[in-house]
Amino acid sequence: CSAEEVDHMPCEDPRRNSQLSRHMNFYRERHCPPPEETALCLIPPPDGYRIPVSWPESLHKIWHSNMPHNKIAERKGHQGWMKEEGPYFIFPGGGTMFPDGAVPYIERLSQYIPTTGGVLRTALDMGCGVASFGGFLLKEDILTLSFAPRDSHKSQIQFALERGVPAFVAMLGTRRLPFPAYSFDLVHCSRCLIPFTAYNGTYFIEVDRLLRPGGYLVISGPPVQWPKQDKEWADLQSVAQAFCYELIVVDGNTVIWKKPSGDSCLPNQNEFGLDLCSDVDDPSEAWYFDLKKCVSKVSTEGSAVGSIPNWPERLVKPPVRVALVKNGVDVFEADRRRWTRRVAYYKKSLGVKLGTPAIRNVMDMNAFFGGFAAALSSDPVWVMNVVPARKPLTLGVIYDRGLIGIYHDWCEPFSTYPRTYDLIHVAGIMSIKDDTGRSRCSIVDLMVEMDRILRPEGTVVIRDMPKAIEKVARVARAVRWTVTVHEAEPESSGGERVLVATKQ
Repeated sequence: CSAEEVDHMPCEDPRRNSQLSRHMNFYRERHCPPPEETALCLIPPPDGYRIPVSWPESLHKIWHSNMPHNKIAERKGHQGWMKEEGPYFIFPGGGTMFPDGAVPYIERLSQYIPTTGGVLRTALDMGCGVASFGGFLLKEDILTLSFAPRDSHKSQIQFALERGVPAFVAMLGTRRLPFPAYSFDLVHCSRCLIPFTAYNGTYFIEVDRLLRPGGYLVISGPPVQWPKQDKEWADLQSVAQAFCYELIVVDGNTVIWKKPSGDSCLPNQNEFGLDLCSDVDDPSEAWYFDLKKCVSKVSTEGSAVGSIPNWPERLVKPPVRVALVKNGVDVFEADRRRWTRRVAYYKKSLGVKLGTPAIRNVMDMNAFFGGFAAALSSDPVWVMNVVPARKPLTLGVIYDRGLIGIYHDWCEPFSTYPRTYDLIHVAGIMSIKDDTGRSRCSIVDLMVEMDRILRPEGTVVIRDMPKAIEKVARVARAVRWTVTVHEAEPESSGGERVLVATKQ
């Protein structure tokens, strides 16, 4: 591709999307071009690109030349977001609501919420800046997925991923965020400017859908005790009351609520006119799914914070949601054992550098129950577990295990910047683009997209039947990857092959 496409995201392209409706920020959501309008070319790295600083140093500094965008450093430097220093961008750990750094801010929150001991594991940071909040929660073993739209400051999410912090590009606009119900033990907004009470509390309803019963909602910044925002602050408190959230504390401009552990408590009468959704509504459906003005009722059995096992026990215990799949518990156990074996084989016999500083950001494109990610839990990596939108909605199981992920349809580009993953793994590559045996999109388009999001010198591991692997190997060479094909591990009976490729 041409050099100006260096940071191109096909579905978040301001040139296309600025023409769309501004209502509820529709124009800032995902809008993908049809395949025939997408140039079939490989995105080049910027001049002076270097292999990224490895984790954990990357949390504090990255190469300036990998994303030479100075706007945030200039505008937000005084708030401790980031600053330029020699060949690096340095991240002191600050944010707009915590200019003194994320660490003292997290310490302040931990007076009111259990940030240690494995009670809280999955968190969502909405409108996350450069994701210092999520980055510094990692040392408490809390895994935060951070998001922000493609923004006027240019590339907050690109910086977050370059630092090795889990993040993706999204906007809370007209649609549900691409997660199942009850995904997060903690939802955090620090000056995220989401109007929670607008449109009859629609955005608060979406936060409630995503927050696990017994989980915590933390909002810092406007409208919390904010000058000239008395009405908005009063409305926010009323909507939280309508949902029976327990007010834990208002500390300066920060409010913390705890969601009730039991079933939804909504009376039929309240000023927001909130009703329960009908029984046919699946609160875990969330791929291009319009926001609803009703509250999901879901069985909370075994899913509340406190009743779900603490981390790390929850990683290996089959959660209630495995019942989604026939003989779920047995399938879960078999999947867990299988991936432990496979990952050991990938490391030992195929030379995949998992467990070394070379690999930090990992994606599993067809994650099912998250078995691949679970087998990596002691490595210094994080895994974006993708559940293809047309497959069974098993992403809830992944979240119940204390892992993170997202729904996505692989016939479309992914919501991330170029060069953001060190390793991309996919078992059954043909199945993620086909529908009941019929191909919906081209394997070439899919692998060009994989190349876009893969870092130079990054690794791809693809597992499939020999015929599929043969086809994939041809395309892989065309996108200039170095390719080797291996037999599967000795215990495997399926006759699969494993392709390992490296991007030049």
